[in-house]
Amino acid sequence: MTNGTPARPAAAQASAGDLLHLVRSGRATTRGALQRVTGLSRATVGQRLDRLFRAGWLREGAGTPVSSPLGGRPSVRLEFDDAHAVVLAADLETRHARTALLTLAGEVVAERGGALRVEEGPERVLDRLGAVFGELLRESGRDAAAVCGIGLAVPGPVDSATGRVVQPPIMPGWDGYDIRGRLRRAFMEHAGHAGHAGPFAHAGAAAPVPVLVDNDANLMAYAEQRAHYPDCSAFALVKVSTGIGAGVVVDGSLYRGIDGGAGDIGHIRVPGVPGSTAALCKCGSYGCLAAVASGRAVAARLAAAGVPAASGSDVRELLAAGHPEAVGLAREAGRQVGEVLATVVTLLNPGVLMIAGDLAGTPFLTGVRELLYQRALPRSTAHLEIVTSRLGGRAGLIGAGALVVEHLYAPERVEERLAALGV
Repeated sequence: MTNGTPARPAAAQASAGDLLHLVRSGRATTRGALQRVTGLSRATVGQRLDRLFRAGWLREGAGTPVSSPLGGRPSVRLEFDDAHAVVLAADLETRHARTALLTLAGEVVAERGGALRVEEGPERVLDRLGAVFGELLRESGRDAAAVCGIGLAVPGPVDSATGRVVQPPIMPGWDGYDIRGRLRRAFMEHAGHAGHAGPFAHAGAAAPVPVLVDNDANLMAYAEQRAHYPDCSAFALVKVSTGIGAGVVVDGSLYRGIDGGAGDIGHIRVPGVPGSTAALCKCGSYGCLAAVASGRAVAARLAAAGVPAASGSDVRELLAAGHPEAVGLAREAGRQVGEVLATVVTLLNPGVLMIAGDLAGTPFLTGVRELLYQRALPRSTAHLEIVTSRLGGRAGLIGAGALVVEHLYAPERVEERLAALGV
């Protein structure tokens, strides 16, 4: 992680990957600083930097002033060249999807959004994403060989080791499916045959483009924490849309649990809520938080009252219009979620609790605060900020892109990739 602080590498072990990490994190951005931090000789630093320059991953920036009173030439600043490749990302929701082409710095180059129902199944949905990826590349004038990786956010629990969703309540037909393999094939089919080579094209190797998959709330939390709360060592994001899920970032790293199930708070039972015993959740149980307080649940109550609403996005539009019944139900849903979050906050003691998704707005946030501050001990909330999303609908995309970049440029993987490039 670029926002973590790894232990100082031993001189004999500080690899080119370690040097790149030091530059990317800002801990050492000149040759002299790299020598001081690693203990490597000037010649060794030069040799390892030369590999990174030949790969096109580093560049020289403007010189930095010399602090010595004797003066001297400015030290040449080393910078990660975030223009040498691009990342493709997709954020899949239950009824819509967003796709984007991003730089390695997380800037959106091209973006698409549109209806895509997750219930259509992985074959059709992933093929469509691959087609849109091809469109984004053509629209931006990029070649498929420029793509170094693909990131995908999905609305279900993901085993990060395999990239497969595990018993996802709102993704019928996706359980255990090989998402990585199918999305890679779809990309290759729609983006051209160069799609197989990716960052290894110059070496002539047939290395597959890496595809990383994670839960949408996880990736939203990752993006928001990195972009706006990098100094927060315990950050929690709760997404309330069709379902309810949470992402947790601790010391700059995502906390996923042992198999990706961490943060699945939508399936915590909430006894005592009127009608909860009759509220059937998508997981098959009754009384889950998602069954009584999600965007889907609020939409169902509005529909029962004669207000046209079928999804969380419909509720979002009604809230934006100030619809009184939608406002009242959103606030009540916030109170129900706040009841559960009082336990979450007591357990995690986060510095920031962010509310995101279709219901993230003043009525819902007011309800959350009412119950959270009422139920949680003052010690747990004394230094807590409760905020709404700052990246908005792009958070999942930016998080998916960042996940790919951090994976590819981790020190141990840098060595492997440099060897594949022959540098």
